[in-house]
Amino acid sequence: MYLCVLDGEKITDREMLHDILAEQLALPEWYGRNLDALYDCLTERREATEIRILQKSVLEERLGGYAKALENVLSAIAGENPEISVLVQ
Repeated sequence: MYLCVLDGEKITDREMLHDILAEQLALPEWYGRNLDALYDCLTERREATEIRILQKSVLEERLGGYAKALENVLSAIAGENPEISVLVQ
């Protein structure tokens, strides 16, 4: 099982967010480092994967509307792929 922890206290910008996603989820080389590419990668994933968002309010302060867009994309992915679960704390 893959576990990805997105801690709002540690993420300072979009680039860092995508670095963490790519590393912790072992995303392929072709990962485009944007939300569309994340959707493409994770809707096809066949391994159990849990994504935890910690300190959501801090993440929203730092990333603005991009944090909400991320949450919406992750929710859509989890709705489409039963191998993906998302926990927001």
